[in-house]
Order: sequence, then structure tokens, then C-alpha cells
Amino acid sequence: MTRNTPILRVENITKSFGGNPILKGVNLSLNKGEIKILVGPSGGGKSTFLQCMNCLISPDSGKFWLEEKPVDIFSKKELYRYRQQVGMIFQDFNLFDHLTAMDNVTLALRKVKKMDKKAASTRAMIELSQVGLDDKTKLYPAELSGGQKQRVAIARALAMDPKVLLLDEPTSALDPDLTGEVIDVIRNLAKKGMTMVMATHQISLIRTLADEILFMEAGTVVEQGSPKGLLVPGTRSQGFCDKLNSLSGEGI
Repeated sequence: MTRNTPILRVENITKSFGGNPILKGVNLSLNKGEIKILVGPSGGGKSTFLQCMNCLISPDSGKFWLEEKPVDIFSKKELYRYRQQVGMIFQDFNLFDHLTAMDNVTLALRKVKKMDKKAASTRAMIELSQVGLDDKTKLYPAELSGGQKQRVAIARALAMDPKVLLLDEPTSALDPDLTGEVIDVIRNLAKKGMTMVMATHQISLIRTLADEILFMEAGTVVEQGSPKGLLVPGTRSQGFCDKLNSLSGEGI
């Protein structure tokens, strides 16, 4: 597989809730090492699209390919294997409150990958160290800040060796003072070549990390292109980012 061969490809993803169409035939092709960023107003379908890509929400229609091999999402065996390779980071962390940071990371390693406790702990420590939490392994989520919780969630996803990481507004639940530590982790992942699709309102990430921007509105991609091509006067992407800029004080 070359860098120009899609590692993940989805076509014609549709989804409705209660007769209300949320996604109206969305497509995405992602090459190894690419970072694509979804932007647009709330309710435009970004989160639903990401969750359909991970099949946490079953799309009404659509086709999936992983490393150019078709994936039958209605086959439990294929879906199980697919989800191990397409990791998901949520807005609200989704940690188990009764487990320590270490146990949150090792759980899937032991239950899904069938690793023994020692091997799982060793791997978990590598990932927790990578996100700067090697001294927080014995703490429970209630003892961690929001930024630390999100970093545990990232470590948990990375421990599974995903080929693709999906991030749904990874900083939206954080206070401004805690956002920077998560952004730093995401930047480090980008430097190491992690393949990512991310929905975010963080101006700095949109501008500096995206290989491609997809502007979503009313369940469709209405603009798609590089930051250089879209972050110019007259585009919806630039207009949206200008509004974010006025709220956040960030430059773009």
C-alpha cells in the first residue's frame, strides 16, 4: 500500500432519525498519514458521520473499504475486526468511572486482544507515557482533570494500534486552560504520522494540521479542499472560521 492508496474509504453514507435526514450521501477517502478535518455548524452531521464511520451508529446505506478491502458492516466478525482498526475519541471521554487510568487502557487489550495482564500493563504504560500521564496510572477519572481524562481516552484508543483515529470534538468539553494539553497530544500524533479524521472548532488545528477540510452543512459536504484553497475570503469555510475567530480570539 502506498501513501496514495486509501486506507479508509466510505461512500454514500446516509442516516435518518425519526424520518429526519441527518446524512445525505456523504463520501470520504482517506490515505495513510492524512488528516482530514470536518467543520461546519452544529447539527450539520459531523458527529453522526464520524459515528457512522466507526459503525457505533448503523448507517441506513453506504459502503465501506479498509485498505481497499470491502467491509460488510452487517457481519459481526467483519465489524468486530473493523472497529479494532478504526479507533474513536469522543467529546465526553467515555471512561469507566470505576476503573483507574491504567485499567481503562488495559481493559480492551485484555478482553479484545486477549493479552495477559503483564503485557497489557506494559503496553498501557507506553501509551499513557506518550500522552504525559505515566504518573497518573492509579488515579480514577474523578481524580483527573478533563484534559487528563481525554488523554487517557486517547491512550486507550492508541493501545489498540488503530490504522485510523476518529476524533469527535476532542476539546469541546474542556475548559480553555485544559484544551492546550490535548491539542499538544494531537499535534504529536500528527508528527508521528497518525491517520485521522477530526471534527473540531479549534482554529489552530484547522489551519495547521488539516491536509483537507470538509465543510458539512445540513447533512452534506458543501465544500472540500486544502486549507490553502478553502481558507480564503468568499468561502463558507473561511466565513465559518472567521466567526470562530471572533469568539475565541485566535488568529487564522
